[in-house]
Amino acid sequence: MPRTKIINETDILTEDNIDVKEPPMYRVILLNDDYTSMDFVLLILKSIFRKSSEEATRLMLTVHNHGSATAGLYTKEVAETKIAMVHQIAREHEFPLKCQMEPI
Repeated sequence: MPRTKIINETDILTEDNIDVKEPPMYRVILLNDDYTSMDFVLLILKSIFRKSSEEATRLMLTVHNHGSATAGLYTKEVAETKIAMVHQIAREHEFPLKCQMEPI
């Protein structure tokens, strides 16, 4: 129910109750390929996804051994931006590295 606040006798201000929801989150998944070097994947994980050396190494080995790994959880716009950055940097270094996003 809206709350009503009377400012003076002629003006009435109504405040609506607004439900604020957290934005939906997306998982950014790094995909394995046969050509991208492990060192380059480490570079991507550290620079774009801000992973520590230990976490980047663990994720890189997961990608290598299992075909994919979650690099991070982000809002849709942030996930799209990180994916675009990965693809651009990979192209610049002539690697076919890909990643994708999926809703959580």
